[in-house]
Amino acid sequence: LHAFDSVPTNNRLHDALRSAYEGERFVKVMATNSTEKLRNGSFLDIDAINGTNLVQIFLFANDSTQEALLVARLDNLGKGASGAAVQNLNIMLGLEESLGL
Repeated sequence: LHAFDSVPTNNRLHDALRSAYEGERFVKVMATNSTEKLRNGSFLDIDAINGTNLVQIFLFANDSTQEALLVARLDNLGKGASGAAVQNLNIMLGLEESLGL
């Protein structure tokens, strides 16, 4: 989106996130506005991605109030500094990004 081109709606924000992370093996943009998951708190399940190198991005947006909440979930042991270092080294050396993870 370009500044002042349009109002950032839930769908536009979600589309921008999906586009930005399209093809990223370890980043998943989750379904937008899962009100059931928001209300019962299941999107915050701390064990949901344990032992993985994944980052899940959740968007909860309200078009009428023009408010949005962006939440990222990750396993800081799997995706912590050491995992990120291995992943970045693989990329720098032209190796498979997931090698050794």
